[in-house]
Amino acid sequence: MYDLVGQLPHHQYVFVDTAFTHRTPEMPSIPAIWFGLVSYPGRAWGCTVLLENGAVYRNLPLHALAHTIGGLHIPWRPSDAQHWDAYGTKFSTLCYDTLRGLECLAKTNDVGRDGVYVCTFAPMGDAYSAVPAQSKELVLVALANGRYTLQPTDRVVFRDRSFTVGDGFPHGLRRQDETYSAEG
Repeated sequence: MYDLVGQLPHHQYVFVDTAFTHRTPEMPSIPAIWFGLVSYPGRAWGCTVLLENGAVYRNLPLHALAHTIGGLHIPWRPSDAQHWDAYGTKFSTLCYDTLRGLECLAKTNDVGRDGVYVCTFAPMGDAYSAVPAQSKELVLVALANGRYTLQPTDRVVFRDRSFTVGDGFPHGLRRQDETYSAEG
């Protein structure tokens, strides 16, 4: 568990839009290693990167990053990069072995986009995470268009060719609205 600042389970090689990092950008992007996170409630999740020039840059919005150089040519807004702002300062990051590298479909602004699972952010200790209908982990997806998106679990479906069936979002699932206790 972290307070405000944490790290990815495994770093990502990325390209950063220099409009976010340089007073006068001389080039449109700079290679970087994304390794950390910042979670300020009411703001977009912040990304901490090591730029190719050796500088560490903190709190870049996710829409400033791409995992391919061509991804930076795709117009990308904060609402494409993530569905919600951070809503607490405590979170955990993990990479589920079962999901590692799986293809998935993620909704960004109600558009289904193909991608690959990267890792999960699990908020905790905030006003929402203990409420069953509100508690969601956030899935980081490297999209086929070269960009990243961070979506709640109800906006991502996974494709495991040896197990899952169907190609879209399932219908008829109910949101969990109860808590359970073995001592109740």
